[in-house]
Amino acid sequence: MSAQSRNWSGPWPKTPGRVVGTALVRLYQLTLSGFVGNSCRHLPTCSEYAYEAIARHGLWAGGWMGLFRLMRCGPGGTHGIDPVPEVLQPHHKWWAPWRYWRL
Repeated sequence: MSAQSRNWSGPWPKTPGRVVGTALVRLYQLTLSGFVGNSCRHLPTCSEYAYEAIARHGLWAGGWMGLFRLMRCGPGGTHGIDPVPEVLQPHHKWWAPWRYWRL
């Protein structure tokens, strides 16, 4: 993983939802993340994944993707390299957030 992909800082439209969403994830990273511990089973970590997903796909889709990733991280969940998709598949509709569970 290159340093460029960590906490994705590519060109993304700075809409209010994206700015607020990424700011909340960043606030978590700077404050609570140290107390939770470093036990993420994925690469990138769940907070980095949520930040990048919100930056790329907006607050609605990226927020659901980040939430589902966090749910997959528990005991008995998945592990390994799990990057944020560059673009969403056509079957990912805003009105069907459960489809973001598996990308």
